[in-house]
Amino acid sequence: MHSPVPNHSGIPRLWPFKHAYYGWGIVATSVLVSFAQVPMYGPVLSVFMKPIGDDMGWSRGDISLAFTIGSLLGSFVSSIVGHYIDRYGARLSVVIAGMVVTGALIGLAMMQEVWQFWIFFGAGRTAALAGINMGTTVAVANWFIRKRGRAVSLLGIGLRTGQAVFPLFIAPVILWLSWRHAYALLAVVAFSLIVLPGWIFLRRRPEDLGMLPDGDLAPELGEQAPGKSNAGAGDVSWTLHDATRTLAFWMIVTAVTIVVFAQTAVNLHAVASFQDRGIADAFAGVFVFIFAGTAALSAFGWGALMDRFHVRWVSMVATSLTASSLLVLIFADSMPMAFLFSVLFGLGIGGWTVGQVVLFANYFGRAHAGAIRGFGQLAAGPVGAAGPLLAGYLYDSTGDYTVPFKIFFASLGLVMVALLLARPPGAPPLIREPSTP
Repeated sequence: MHSPVPNHSGIPRLWPFKHAYYGWGIVATSVLVSFAQVPMYGPVLSVFMKPIGDDMGWSRGDISLAFTIGSLLGSFVSSIVGHYIDRYGARLSVVIAGMVVTGALIGLAMMQEVWQFWIFFGAGRTAALAGINMGTTVAVANWFIRKRGRAVSLLGIGLRTGQAVFPLFIAPVILWLSWRHAYALLAVVAFSLIVLPGWIFLRRRPEDLGMLPDGDLAPELGEQAPGKSNAGAGDVSWTLHDATRTLAFWMIVTAVTIVVFAQTAVNLHAVASFQDRGIADAFAGVFVFIFAGTAALSAFGWGALMDRFHVRWVSMVATSLTASSLLVLIFADSMPMAFLFSVLFGLGIGGWTVGQVVLFANYFGRAHAGAIRGFGQLAAGPVGAAGPLLAGYLYDSTGDYTVPFKIFFASLGLVMVALLLARPPGAPPLIREPSTP
């Protein structure tokens, strides 16, 4: 059997490195797109929360509801979009989602009523989760097997770098002009860095261009046993139906669900909690920069670890760091403690940014990655989306974040149990059965 012949004519004309493996072009584009989608994520919204609340008179529960609406709809739409991405690739889903995000940001700049905020932010977050995040993670996972952890880590670096950088230039715009001007500026950025690159550079799978994953030449190279280093094994993929019949799938879904439940809530409310404790508003963007920047800087290291060691053990380490950060957050009442929280939390979310993609891909393979991840997000969505809303309404009821932060800290213990139980299930049924002579 001969190796596929690379089809360089299929590589976009604007891509300058024609003779390099185009998987890195997919990674570079996905990094840029992930960087630009962050206005629909908690760390950036956290910078807007107090200014919008003070200006419009909306409670933090009201603002958190928009985040929850977007998360719920995003999980539902992901289950539909995942099948489309498996069949046709991520290009169109990313472009359409980028246009929705752009329109949503324009709407946010002009909104007058809280229901408009729910619609615009909800629609933008839905598009970011179901179209952009789903599309880019599946695309990168499809182009890499042995180097998947490192490739996905670069995607995580893009996302977390955006979460670190955007608040730094948004906060001054809000202070000097207004939060409406900030949203208008973000609309321009979203169109320029999501829609245009997504349309020009994204492609479905390496096989479509006569290539193999990782840029390999020998077709014998592929995936190894689920959850382990992928060097030198066959490319085995589970169907959605078979994956959902394994304990490992549901334990991974449980772990990811609870992590999202805690992390998204802390992303959204940590900065406001520091402001409530008397730390100057001017430092709001700094704390987001620290924890998102730490996540970005650590992501490649996490990816390298997941390529070398079993992904669930590495994910447990990331969970421990996240739990430690929440313990600090509960008692943080000074700048040094706020900085310590930011570093620990950044390390934890850096690990999980990579882990939640690599867990599904390494356990269940490439061919149905979109459908499997989409169904996992559908199952996890309601619980994961409840975290920010729970924190917002408990704050409105008690005037303090202590109770929700304690709930999130305790919930991470369930993540550790789920990962311990998520033993790799072996080969899919059709591959496990012997062939007839």
